[in-house]
Amino acid sequence: MDTTLRDGEQTSGVSFSPSEKLTIAQLLLTEVKVDRIEIASARVSDGELAAVKAITKWAKANGLLNRVEVLTFVDGDVSVQWMQKAGAKVMNLLTKGSLNHLTHQLKKKPEQHFAEVAAVIALARKKGLECNVYLEDWSNGMRHSREYVFQYLNFLQQQPVKRIMLPDTLGVLTPAEVHDYITQIVQRYPKTHFDFHAHNDYDLGTANVLEGVKAGAHGLHLTINGMGERAGNAPLASAIAVLNDFMPTVKTNVAEASLYSVSKLVETFSGFRIPANKPVVGENVFTQTAGIHADGDKKNKLYFSDLMPERFGRQRKYALGKTSGKANIENNLQQLGIQLSDPDLKKVTQRIIELGDKKEVVTQADLPYIISDILDSNTIEEKVRIENYVLTHSKNLKPSVTLRLSIKGEVFEEHSQGDGQYDAFMNALKKVYKKQKQELPALSDYAVRIPPGGKSDALCETIITWRWNNREFKTRGLDSDQTVSAIKATQKMLNLI
Repeated sequence: MDTTLRDGEQTSGVSFSPSEKLTIAQLLLTEVKVDRIEIASARVSDGELAAVKAITKWAKANGLLNRVEVLTFVDGDVSVQWMQKAGAKVMNLLTKGSLNHLTHQLKKKPEQHFAEVAAVIALARKKGLECNVYLEDWSNGMRHSREYVFQYLNFLQQQPVKRIMLPDTLGVLTPAEVHDYITQIVQRYPKTHFDFHAHNDYDLGTANVLEGVKAGAHGLHLTINGMGERAGNAPLASAIAVLNDFMPTVKTNVAEASLYSVSKLVETFSGFRIPANKPVVGENVFTQTAGIHADGDKKNKLYFSDLMPERFGRQRKYALGKTSGKANIENNLQQLGIQLSDPDLKKVTQRIIELGDKKEVVTQADLPYIISDILDSNTIEEKVRIENYVLTHSKNLKPSVTLRLSIKGEVFEEHSQGDGQYDAFMNALKKVYKKQKQELPALSDYAVRIPPGGKSDALCETIITWRWNNREFKTRGLDSDQTVSAIKATQKMLNLI
């Protein structure tokens, strides 16, 4: 079960709009092919109700309503009525899985709590709702009040619930504890379906998922990008990769090839950035930096593992910097279709190492310029040059640009407006290329950064990602003015297409 839209949305600073929730829900069920999704908490807000209504309407029309679940509470008929209003059919009832929570938060005895739980379940079933039950703080319950946990599970055996869900609410369990506790429970209640819900406070979420499955857990709760409260939940992509590679007898319906694309979409919607070193979906996970690794890959794929990027719709990259060796650079040149003699390659390698020592970011798109600069040759001809431009920005007037550029020696001049100065620049550029009957690459990402602690006069680096002929490439511009750095990055693009 993916709980990105419920537990994942508890990530600090994250709130999905109803339309974003609907889009993510559709992708999770139809493209990623998770079995179930938990999409909201009952009674939270009007926006939450609108989102659930939109999702349940779509799910019902597509025969998927029984795979859409909502967190509910032991609150008499309030959550049940909310579920009916929202059109949802599966409720995940949040109850107390530790005596500590029951005693100090609810200030109730077990028998009283069990009676209230039974009343909500009975009402839900009467209204045609399916019930699963969460044992909140179950992990601490097993550590400190195991008798209570078994007393509660004995009671639940008599209730019409489909699944019992065991959360490590505070992310405190070790893999050994997960294996021990779930083994005990599965052996004691062999006919009951148990889900395991891992949090990642000690960075043990994925390891705990693996041990939970080994111990006999029947289901897992995971989130895209490991989103969730505090340090987040066990991440879907990592858990699926681990299960596929280390427990091949366990099968899931999840489509590995869709994990990266939905990860990037959730990153965009949430504003919750994926760390570069995040396993499976991070920017660096399939990037070789050391030259010796690139050399080994060339000779016999010595640094490959079963975790191949193609499984996730990605491809291996070779970083350029001070640790780059000849093999790293050769791999990048090969992707650009450029061949160099050994002496020339040695010179290019040395320059890239020098730039890396100065903390310069070197990208594949920079290589033709480095080559041209070092070799003083016409290997890479600068066909397009931005000769001049005037940028204007005035209050209550649209920004405008007058642009002059030369293409293979022929000079063109255009004027255009836009929503911003760079947008106006691109509009003028498109006019020029339209007259040449040539399309420009699509801009798919635009990132701006200055050095940590940089002041207002700091250099600004703009990295633009372009999509062209079914591939992506990046160009970089550096200037003290943000718009100018973007224009420099764009000129590099014009000389690569």
